[in-house]
Amino acid sequence: MAILVLTRREVAALLTMDQCIAAVQRAFTLHAEGRSLGPGVLAVHAGGGSFHVKAAGLELSRSYFAAKTNANFPGNPARFGLPTIQGLVLLFDAERGEPLAVLDSVEITILRTGAATAVAARYLARPDARTATIAGCGNQGRVQLRALKAVRPVTRAFAYDADRGTAERYAAELSAELDIDVAVADRLADAARASDLVVTCTPSRAPILFRDDVRPGTFVAGVGADNEHKQELDPALLGAATVVVDSLEQCATIGDLHHALVAGVMARGQVRAELGEVVAGRKPGRIDGEEIVVFDSTGTALQDVAAAAAVYERARAAGIGTTIDFGGAAAAGERAHGT
Repeated sequence: MAILVLTRREVAALLTMDQCIAAVQRAFTLHAEGRSLGPGVLAVHAGGGSFHVKAAGLELSRSYFAAKTNANFPGNPARFGLPTIQGLVLLFDAERGEPLAVLDSVEITILRTGAATAVAARYLARPDARTATIAGCGNQGRVQLRALKAVRPVTRAFAYDADRGTAERYAAELSAELDIDVAVADRLADAARASDLVVTCTPSRAPILFRDDVRPGTFVAGVGADNEHKQELDPALLGAATVVVDSLEQCATIGDLHHALVAGVMARGQVRAELGEVVAGRKPGRIDGEEIVVFDSTGTALQDVAAAAAVYERARAAGIGTTIDFGGAAAAGERAHGT
């Protein structure tokens, strides 16, 4: 059983933002058309953080299945000098059950999350949206602005972070990289009121963006809430907006939608659509230029399998990665007769 192993550096070299956006858009479409397995999610809390396992399958050039295990330990950088997020993606042939590859998950997670926002903005933001606010100026915040710039004519952005120094570094780097005006925002509310696009990608456990902070016609992507304890968007904002989700079941359980449901300001039936339904043309996205549209993005394994499959196919074609033989299939079959 020969398995391809790909490091974070190799994954990064094999997957561009544009390629990831295309792969993720295809994944949402296939799911809406009933050509997917799952997605499913399992969360396990630990003392210093949490683990989550996300799994799904897609019919692409072949039938793929991927299971991603990520560890999220916010104290790692300060305590151990380790990244907050670490993990692996296991990629399988879904027709034969054959393991194909093990990939570092970090680059895939970062890129596919930004790609989902890009797909959502393509279908849900106003075509003339030019000013963006990014709340949370880490690696994900960088990818989010790059993703928005790929699908909308962004010429100006505001950077907000609880650590002003982080926001200042972000503004300097992204201004030069994207050739746009990126300014540091002292108050998120002020920046959001001046923006057409607002993305929150923080580890917050309480709302940081409120109804009065968002003007008519704005597209809002809530990216940070990926377990039931995290929250970035005030329930009243969702209650007053058009809400589109990446996965209704997942968002109702662990997203900002979860908190809006608990608060009683909206019901599941008031969610306009899953993003895949909008992309596939089965349900409407934005109807007019005055709507506030909120995209609740909890991150699904559909995005992971699409990105991992794209990386795997490019790695095989380019001869990149390390192949490890875990033993012959026949021998394994003689030893194991169950699961």
